[in-house]
Amino acid sequence: MDMNNMNMEQRQLVGQALKGYMQHNKQDKVERFRHLNPFVKKGQIVFAGSSLMEQFPIYEFLLDEDLPYVIYNRGIGGYTTAEMKETLKECIYDLEPKYLFLNIGTNDLNGDDYKEEDLISNYRDILTDVKAHLPEVKIYMLAYYPVNSEVGMSNPMMKHTFECRTNERIHAASEAVKKLAEELGHTFIDVNEGLYDETGNLKKEFTIEGMHMYANGYKVVLDNLKPYLNDLK
Repeated sequence: MDMNNMNMEQRQLVGQALKGYMQHNKQDKVERFRHLNPFVKKGQIVFAGSSLMEQFPIYEFLLDEDLPYVIYNRGIGGYTTAEMKETLKECIYDLEPKYLFLNIGTNDLNGDDYKEEDLISNYRDILTDVKAHLPEVKIYMLAYYPVNSEVGMSNPMMKHTFECRTNERIHAASEAVKKLAEELGHTFIDVNEGLYDETGNLKKEFTIEGMHMYANGYKVVLDNLKPYLNDLK
């Protein structure tokens, strides 16, 4: 299907169909987690968030580098902070993690009606609820990854997303999340060193479509996380 040759109405129909598919897919993943969680080792590390966390190939890295951690990935593609608030049980509580790494909120940035205060309010609710259910958990909040709009704008279906999810908006949101982490006593981690090109965009060689990353990009993120992982006891 050539999106470049579609008119606006056709693109809207495709977009609606895709939105419906994604919603069903998110619900399916939550249900799969619900059935998988009874088998996990409690008190380990959980990675939770949206697709930027879901697509982190952490299991392969653990094997390839013989890393001494048990990490469960509970990211769900397309998730917003509001959606995560509704499924904290399946994504976090059932696993009873000792350490929690969060990357949630970039999908909140996509709309014309985005408000930073709404993002932070939802994020605050997530953190408050997590600590109420798991008072001993140590929480790490990741900076949002940069994007490469030059790559992204080449896809007509992604144009509006990249018009909204700019690196300026991403940076401002990360700074707000950092302030929230400091306020609540959690650890904020800027995992982006090495991801930027000379213009401040996500390096082309790291990105699939301007937003999500291949394994080489995640290897940079992992290397930035290692000092924190190595300190876990």
